[in-house]
Amino acid sequence: MTTQNSVQKIIFDTDPGIDDAMALLFIEASPALDLVAVTTVFGNADIDTTTRNALYLKDRFGLKAPVFKGTDKPLVRPRNPSPTFVHGENGLGDVELTGLKPSRPEAKPAYQAIIDLAREHPGEITLVAVGPLTNLALALNADPQVATLLKAVVIMGGAFGVAGKPGNVTPVAEANIWNDPEAADQVFTAPWPVTAVSLDVTTQVVMTPAYMDALEAKAGPAGAFLNAISKPYAAFYGGRDGIIGCCVHDAAAVAFVIDPSLFEVRRGSIRVITDGIALGQTCQKVEGELFGPSAWDDQPIQAITVGVKAEGLLKLYAETMGV
Repeated sequence: MTTQNSVQKIIFDTDPGIDDAMALLFIEASPALDLVAVTTVFGNADIDTTTRNALYLKDRFGLKAPVFKGTDKPLVRPRNPSPTFVHGENGLGDVELTGLKPSRPEAKPAYQAIIDLAREHPGEITLVAVGPLTNLALALNADPQVATLLKAVVIMGGAFGVAGKPGNVTPVAEANIWNDPEAADQVFTAPWPVTAVSLDVTTQVVMTPAYMDALEAKAGPAGAFLNAISKPYAAFYGGRDGIIGCCVHDAAAVAFVIDPSLFEVRRGSIRVITDGIALGQTCQKVEGELFGPSAWDDQPIQAITVGVKAEGLLKLYAETMGV
């Protein structure tokens, strides 16, 4: 049983997104987590759509956490087109957003909310970021000390070629990193502890149609909603990769916070390629490896996931959601 002292405060930085919705409702259902804020970012859709989706999920499923609107574009480059072929025009699989009530986010911008909450709860908050990392870079740039005030940063992002797919938007790049590689490089080289829950593990964990049907049958309105939005997502994976079901991407980052023993990690400094054909590639110099002088020298040692107990993760998700 989770005790109050073991409950972890979470800021969820997100671009909802089908798998983002799966992760957000997972956070809300978990007795191990206390969602203190949702910050939105461009990515799976434009910022107005992702923010609307976060507000919709808050309203429909009774989330108490405030929603803060984030940035609409990367730090230095034009925004890539939204992947409507994956997440639909509305970002949530084009299912009807029943009971949609227009509402507004908090007045404060997302990056400032991250800074203020970190200062209000020093050493207590884990920032779970499952979209482009621009809000995090903006927070670092506005107040570098924020990197010493957060307990940890856990991202869904990156692809290190260890297992699974080496990239999902190019042969070497994962979408969240590719959407703002400069921001990602700042985040990995800042002095906060980062864990990248990467495609190396997320592509190994698949929610099958039977698994989603069980969620609908036993997890109440949230389960029914998640099953509905998962169907076009699964169709995309089936058509592109031959997967029967949908990969657990963003919810895997949440699972890492709840139970890191489900994962195997590898430590080392990380840099992101910010130009050329390998734009967005994440590259780790494994801790202890010896090379000549390089761009990885004197950088913080961060963690990446290189293995996962897939059945354990799926069990954790289902049980948390009430299955």
